[in-house]
Amino acid sequence: MGYELRMERPAPLTFAELATVLGQAGFEFRGSQESGEVLGRHGDGVHAIAVWNGNLSGTPASDWQVAQLARMAALLSARLVGEDGESYALRDGMVEQLNGSTAYEFGKLDEILAAGPALWSR
Repeated sequence: MGYELRMERPAPLTFAELATVLGQAGFEFRGSQESGEVLGRHGDGVHAIAVWNGNLSGTPASDWQVAQLARMAALLSARLVGEDGESYALRDGMVEQLNGSTAYEFGKLDEILAAGPALWSR
């Protein structure tokens, strides 16, 4: 089991809103309005990014998945929050992890997305 990141918003996310944003951003969805999986393409492959069950969350195993989750959160006007209270965001084309007043840059969004979903080594 990995580390979960979840979307948080003041107003609940509806499936209709999720489906609209995912379609506009090029994500795929497999499942039903009650539960399913958000997928992203890289090259010829399709990769899991998030799970929908009335809430949206993901368990990333690569910078690419974190970047996709951060991009999705921005498109949904949501915050991407980790289990320890840190948040992840896009700022000036960079993917950042924010913890209090400290910011850690993962890297440039376009470079991370181009590199693809190479798994983190353990």
